[in-house]
Amino acid sequence: MQKDGTYATYREEGRQSPQREREMEGASGISHRTVEVNGIRMHVVEKGEGPAVLLLHGFPELWYSWRHQIAGLAARGYRAIAPDLRGYGDTDAPPDVASYSALHIVGDLVALLDALALPHVFVVGHDWGALIAWYLCMFRPDKVKALVNLSVAFMPRNPAMKTVDYFRKLYGDDYYICRFQEPGAIEARFAQIGTASIFRTILQSRDPGPFLIPKEGWDLPEKSPLCSWLSEEDINYYASKFDKSGFTGPVNYYRCMNLNWELTAPWTGVQIKVPAKFIVGDLDLTYHYPGIQDYIHNGGFKQNVPLLQEVVVMEGVGHFINQEKGHEITDHIYDFIQKF
Repeated sequence: MQKDGTYATYREEGRQSPQREREMEGASGISHRTVEVNGIRMHVVEKGEGPAVLLLHGFPELWYSWRHQIAGLAARGYRAIAPDLRGYGDTDAPPDVASYSALHIVGDLVALLDALALPHVFVVGHDWGALIAWYLCMFRPDKVKALVNLSVAFMPRNPAMKTVDYFRKLYGDDYYICRFQEPGAIEARFAQIGTASIFRTILQSRDPGPFLIPKEGWDLPEKSPLCSWLSEEDINYYASKFDKSGFTGPVNYYRCMNLNWELTAPWTGVQIKVPAKFIVGDLDLTYHYPGIQDYIHNGGFKQNVPLLQEVVVMEGVGHFINQEKGHEITDHIYDFIQKF
């Protein structure tokens, strides 16, 4: 939504930077540290000085998903902070499924901000990171100066139906969220396929339809050249970290969706009252849920997030928007947060 109150749709042509820049942009000049938070050790990447921007990655990602934004924001006078969330990469992965509830993850982030002596920050989230960012704004709005969320719009809690039950009713048992529920099952399937192949397939998917994983057989596309915004080094980095830490922690976020529904009952009907901007690609599967476009563009989203100031739909862009359109997303983040 622009300043005049209208919604904008952008068609952005990808900039062709040198391949090496695309491969390792943001990897130099950053610092890595381990911070004790909420009973776990969290791996955190930082770069830059100035107002802090907390970058929250999604599934199946890492701090590395923000490599373009880390470099770009640091160059513009901000302190970019990108953790590996609980269960991911070099951050601890508790074994108990229930340890991955929204209360745990938000608790990690509040403890991280306290450890870094940051009373409040700008927040940017993508995918599960966006969901966690909405929860952070719901539970502790005092910690958030302003929010830029990618791909996942805020949806109010439906008191009549648990979250996984809703997706099962909508798409059936083969829908990936439903398929993820059985402990160990999807991990075994991913191990059979191979971690690098999983990343090549998921990161490059541009099918806006529901993501289905049949119980018997799952035909992955033949290995083909990577799209322009991914390199073999990128795939290898993700694969090396997930080969080490596994998929169980990340998948446990999905296994806690019904638990989150139960735990957040006291917040039913609560509005998100922080200044917000939302960005989504028109080929993102989240932009094609039944009724979601009407909700985003015709008042429902604004009613639930009354300080929503902008909605940007990027044409021809898929789900992993912060990597596919790295420079453009950095521009959008900067254009919004520099107002505050």
